[in-house]
Amino acid sequence: MDQLDMLRTFVAVADDASFSEAARRLRISQTAASRAISTLEEALGTALLSRTTRSVRLTESGALYLERCRAILLDLDEAALALRGGSATPGGTLVLTAPVTFGRLHILPIVTALLRAHPTLKVELTLIDRRVRLVDEGIDVAVRVGDLSDSALHALKVADVRRVLVVSPAYLAAHGTPDSVTALHDHALIAFTELDRGQEWRFGQAGKPAIRIEPRLSVNTADAAIAAAVDGTGIARVFSYQATAAIASGRLVTLLDSAAPPAVPVHLVYQANRRASVNVRAFIDTARTRLAHFDDGFGEQRPVRAVP
Repeated sequence: MDQLDMLRTFVAVADDASFSEAARRLRISQTAASRAISTLEEALGTALLSRTTRSVRLTESGALYLERCRAILLDLDEAALALRGGSATPGGTLVLTAPVTFGRLHILPIVTALLRAHPTLKVELTLIDRRVRLVDEGIDVAVRVGDLSDSALHALKVADVRRVLVVSPAYLAAHGTPDSVTALHDHALIAFTELDRGQEWRFGQAGKPAIRIEPRLSVNTADAAIAAAVDGTGIARVFSYQATAAIASGRLVTLLDSAAPPAVPVHLVYQANRRASVNVRAFIDTARTRLAHFDDGFGEQRPVRAVP
């Protein structure tokens, strides 16, 4: 096995935290994968992985080396794509991540369309509401809801979404309807922790009302917050697109819409060195077409600007 193959094997083992899974994915034997890592560690004079009978973990040196290996392999892939130029077609593996509900409703259809159009393409789509680091977790493109904090990433805005308060008609019938932001203190509140990282709900423009919340229930997924609200547990705050189906069916209604905070953007983000990737470009182009007139059900449709 040459050095390039050893680097690919190391990255695969680190990603899967398993020699057997990495070997299966690379279509080599587990013995060959183990021998490649041992040879690499011997050449470097340091342990990259800590192995036990139950787990495989990166050492501190291994974590640093992994980041450099990813960059090297990405550069090599980009160089190959540049040489192929316009004749390149999507193939291999595209790694994506998106928030759970937005991904299921809006990103999964884009992925399935890409897979139908490109038979040699494979996609690994992780739906998770926490924010992941692209380099550390080997992500090609991430869907992010909210303002961007990492200026090193390239971004394409694809939508705007809103925070809404939702509640079941049964809860309102039993407990009354709050007519102001401060009146929420008298009601049972449901916190979606990935949206409300602090114990505060803000409303309107900057300087407008905010309340310190003491939720009766805190959950880490929007689906759970919506299910609890439908069940009459209390008032939840979620993103508009997450509650559209429940509102359309009459299971939930919105509250205090006039006090809603400003809309927040949805971006596709990716590393600068992935701009030329044919897989990344294919995904972004398809997303731009599919989300060109995204409508979350609570505001105007907003055309998407051109791909950067």
